[in-house]
Amino acid sequence: MTNFKNNDFESVMLGRHSVRKFDTSVKIPREELKEMVANAITAPSACNLQAWHFIIVDTPEGKDKLRSFFMKFNLPQLETSSAIVMLFGDTLAFKKYRALWENIYEQKQISKEELDRILNTFLPLYENADKQLLTADAMVDSSLAAMQFMLAARAHGYDTNPIAGYDAKKAATALGLDPERYVPVMAIAVGKADSQSTDIKSTRYSVDDVIEFQ
Repeated sequence: MTNFKNNDFESVMLGRHSVRKFDTSVKIPREELKEMVANAITAPSACNLQAWHFIIVDTPEGKDKLRSFFMKFNLPQLETSSAIVMLFGDTLAFKKYRALWENIYEQKQISKEELDRILNTFLPLYENADKQLLTADAMVDSSLAAMQFMLAARAHGYDTNPIAGYDAKKAATALGLDPERYVPVMAIAVGKADSQSTDIKSTRYSVDDVIEFQ
């Protein structure tokens, strides 16, 4: 069971804000980063496809790879964060789908009839889907996991900054992934906020400006 440093939901959700400059003396252990990813992947996904893939960059060599495709205005996060989490959508996640549900069946969580129903209903949808649908599903799944990672990081006592300012065409290749399979969703800088930093906390629009009832 995860031992959160901050288990106050209101503080975790409403107190989260983007940090552009981190305390460079803070290094998050890899085991704790893995724990935060484990928290994140409890996020929901379309048909339980779980079409996400995480690359955690926490070495100088890894950050050099990111520097090759990050936009300059995001270099402060890259240079000062403990790690950058690159989140990709896996458009071929359905190839593991049968094994996932067969394992659930073997654990006696579902019946054989339910297993057959799930595989016969959902698997053909993905096996016959075009790239556009597979990409859209992977990006939605991964976006949910990304938000959950940021909340988990805050619960662990850390700060984050989601980043989309990079050359998406170069991201997968630079990190050794197949660009035809893996779609970049976002980068997330994670660490401890620099106490001397004066990050501007953004103001949100009124809820009445962004909502309508029908």
